[in-house]
Amino acid sequence: MLAEQVWRAIAWVYKNAASFGGDPGRLYISSVSSGAHLSVVALTTAWQKAYGLPADPIQGALLVSGMYDLKGPRLSSRNSYVKFDDATEEELSPQRHIDQLHTRLIVAYASLDTLEFQRQSREFAAAVKGAGKPVELIRGENYNHFEFIETLANPYGILGRAVLAQMGLAKA
Repeated sequence: MLAEQVWRAIAWVYKNAASFGGDPGRLYISSVSSGAHLSVVALTTAWQKAYGLPADPIQGALLVSGMYDLKGPRLSSRNSYVKFDDATEEELSPQRHIDQLHTRLIVAYASLDTLEFQRQSREFAAAVKGAGKPVELIRGENYNHFEFIETLANPYGILGRAVLAQMGLAKA
């Protein structure tokens, strides 16, 4: 399963960060679309039990235009090739596992995203906030699904500025 590869990669980076000059206490994730889904699946992992890591190995995450509950995609034509069953839908729907979330989040979406990406982002951020967990919701006006992530590369761009602030490297 692809999610397992992401879990193992994060665990490897955490355990080996010092060997390449990194600080395992300052790991952050930024991801878009399916990557945002996989990232938040990873963020709701029981890290201590599964990998012997702290409950919060990732200090912050930027999740752009992701899917956080797989019920919608499962009802779409996409299910003809991904073939989610009930157990997979439950296990890989992070919105149903917010209690396991220990990471500060930025949830972002583009105003020109499909309505489903917009809805999923808003509802996930609201659920995280409702659970009393730290989340910032950002709407990128006049960007589409593919353009919005490009603002991450610019420290003055919407996402670049937000991530630098999350990391304590700049003001929002």
